[in-house]
Amino acid sequence: MPPNKIQIAPFEMKYASDFKELNEAWISQYFKMERMDYQALDHPKEYILDNGGYIAVALKGETVVGVCALIKMKDSQYDFELAKMGVSPLEQGQGIGFLLGTHIIKKAEQLGASTVYLESNTKLVPALKLYRKLGFVEMEGFTSPYERCDIQMVYTIE
Repeated sequence: MPPNKIQIAPFEMKYASDFKELNEAWISQYFKMERMDYQALDHPKEYILDNGGYIAVALKGETVVGVCALIKMKDSQYDFELAKMGVSPLEQGQGIGFLLGTHIIKKAEQLGASTVYLESNTKLVPALKLYRKLGFVEMEGFTSPYERCDIQMVYTIE
């Protein structure tokens, strides 16, 4: 694989520290880590994978440059949540988030989903631009466990 080519791969436990570090970096930069963050980031296998979810890893060579999770929703009108998307600050602006988002939506479709939900904050302008580019639309009425959440979006798989 050429050194600058990005490959999207399924999560393996060897990527657990990268998954946590990439997410902890952006969350701590703009907000504060919350209980739900620690659950997902400290226990990705138990919290995400063992519950029917999925985590994608963006690799540049052997280096993890991005991550994104698909969390199976329980007791919800939505099938999955797109969550814990983080891209290395050194690699931002190169389309890695779009590759991860597209991959995650395709994976949700393969898993039989009709909707993918996400929570964010209006401070994160580049992220919101990315979500809209992927086809997410703003929605209301869902209670968030995150203090930082002030916008919710949904993607409908047709």
